[in-house]
Amino acid sequence: MIRNTGQGMQAYRLSQLVATFGGELRGDDVEISQVAPLESAIAGQISFLSNPRYRKQLADTHAAAVIVAADVADLTALPAIVCADPYLYFAKVSALLNPPQRFAAGIDPGAAVAPDAEIAASAAIMANASVGSGARIGERCVIFPGVVIGDGVVVGDDTRIYANATVYAACVIGQRCTIHSGAVIGADGFGLAWNKDSWLKIPQIGRVVIGDDVDIGANTTIDRGALDDTVIEDGARLDNQIQVAHNCRIGKHTAIAGCVGMAGSTRIGAYCTVGGAAMFVGHIDIADKVHIAGGTLVSKSINKPGAYAGNYPFSTRDDWLQNAVHIRNLDKLAERIKQLEKKLAGLEGNKHD
Repeated sequence: MIRNTGQGMQAYRLSQLVATFGGELRGDDVEISQVAPLESAIAGQISFLSNPRYRKQLADTHAAAVIVAADVADLTALPAIVCADPYLYFAKVSALLNPPQRFAAGIDPGAAVAPDAEIAASAAIMANASVGSGARIGERCVIFPGVVIGDGVVVGDDTRIYANATVYAACVIGQRCTIHSGAVIGADGFGLAWNKDSWLKIPQIGRVVIGDDVDIGANTTIDRGALDDTVIEDGARLDNQIQVAHNCRIGKHTAIAGCVGMAGSTRIGAYCTVGGAAMFVGHIDIADKVHIAGGTLVSKSINKPGAYAGNYPFSTRDDWLQNAVHIRNLDKLAERIKQLEKKLAGLEGNKHD
């Protein structure tokens, strides 16, 4: 039986979780109502172990139950769900216990909605939101306060756009997307031509087209295309404060961490991951299933799947400065090595004469 805890959360027995998500139940069929880390979990909460370095926390936890892999299941006497991927299992349980908040359908009197905008009857448009002429808002969408939806924008079913995000004219957002506060979708790309003594702005006439099941983090900016569209494919995940320049393309189910910068016409393949603060020069292609470490400067195309890194390891300031001196002198050192090799080759030749 599913029970409401009285604070909007429902409680589930472990057997219900196993029936829903699989796995093996070991121990008592306890009831849980929330997830929590091993170190802070209390009665009524379930935690998980996926990283071996936290095994001691498994021994000390006060959680009601844990999610573990088979190779560590014997390390705890707590009720447990044993599965192949504890982290993924935890994510599913967390989603079950923490569903999105529901909002009443309708258009708030304080919203500014163009007369010819099409708003689904099940959508919620909150106070101070603005929806432009010819825009279409799908079923069960939630448009939070202060959001600006430009003329002709299409927003797919079950998408949520949080407070003060902006979607410029003609952009397309798919179904079940989440766009967080402060995001800007479809601003002009940085297109300029030098005209003798000043810059001439190039009109950016493309759109931003976002697929289904895409998450866009807070204050992330995605510029519209100069001619063709900037495209974010289905299932992509973009963290906070990312810059995606005009005509970029991000492949399906690619995940990009915060503070990444992508110059114009960068194309990143499907199923890639990009660590925080990585930078991409423009007009390069990244193959599918490429994994870029945080802080890496990607200065050319990557044609093969795999893991890539280009950031210099940190050290003490004095060591770093000393190494920087060596780096500045690499050309001189290389030339000295060549000269030494020539001398060595000459000595070896004399031995054989």
